[in-house]
Amino acid sequence: MAPAAFGIGLATRDARSGRLLDAWFPTLGLAGADADACDAAVPGSGTRTVLLDADPAAPTEGRVGAALAAVAAAAGTPDPLGSTRVPVAVVIADLATAPEDPSEGLLRLHLLSHRLVVPHGLALDGVFGLLPNVAWTDLGPCEPDDVDAVRMELAGRGQRLGVRSVDRFPRMTDHVTPSGVRIGDADRVRLGAHLAPGTVVMHEGFVNFNAGTLGTSMVEGRISAGVVVGDGSDLGGGASIMGTLSGGGTETIRVGERCLIGANAGIGISLGDDCVVEAGLYVTAGTKVTLPDGTVTAARALSGRDGLLLRRDSVSGSVVALAREGATGDWGGLNAALHAND
Repeated sequence: MAPAAFGIGLATRDARSGRLLDAWFPTLGLAGADADACDAAVPGSGTRTVLLDADPAAPTEGRVGAALAAVAAAAGTPDPLGSTRVPVAVVIADLATAPEDPSEGLLRLHLLSHRLVVPHGLALDGVFGLLPNVAWTDLGPCEPDDVDAVRMELAGRGQRLGVRSVDRFPRMTDHVTPSGVRIGDADRVRLGAHLAPGTVVMHEGFVNFNAGTLGTSMVEGRISAGVVVGDGSDLGGGASIMGTLSGGGTETIRVGERCLIGANAGIGISLGDDCVVEAGLYVTAGTKVTLPDGTVTAARALSGRDGLLLRRDSVSGSVVALAREGATGDWGGLNAALHAND
């Protein structure tokens, strides 16, 4: 069976523990001639990760051959922490099956951030448990328990170690820098985020893995894991989108096209197209909403509806839903000049 995806890159083996802490895949792709060539270059069958400590039976020409030669040339040199770079090739037989090891999990996150696969377009079951917890430093990945020892060693050489985060997921821009986007604070976008061209993530915005945008969007709030935001939608400052339908549900939250979630607002339900949530209003699945005919329902009954205005009545204090038929672009839309990120 032809492989579904492949990646060729460099893994980092920690100098002290010997564990593989990270993997970067500058060459990757989906099913096709390159995937077949990579499949032929590494031994075994099915989903697999191969550390290329020995020369593989690889082609010497073409994209795959050039990639294998490049990682072989870059391997072996220690990073400033003393860890070594190891060439790695990963072949995934089926993207619908769960990842089997950390390198494969990282390749799947790369596929998302390279926009080769949209969120929920591949299986990530168990990926959180597969990835090691890493101290991401300005000199490379490090075992968290070794940070003090490493810092002392570096201090003796007149060097300083800065730790940006301690997490299982690296920041996206250390591995993938997608074209056509702007990111105010790279620490707030995890590897595995999918940012479509025209997306702007402001400094207080946050995008988790297996989540992101499908078109031009302004992100000034939080996009939780699994959440997908449609083209032309705006997530205001301090706003938040829950990862799953609130109240114990399993439905993944989605935001349609041309929606506005106001500053400091939030949703625990999905929005269809052309919806507006008033600034400061947080709508969970159990929020009681008054409809135009006077009936009251839980907000979960409105999940995914198009053309809704959700706001709080300033007199009664109740949350109301109003229809916005024909409201495409009614809230003014996004400023095109802000999203031309060439």
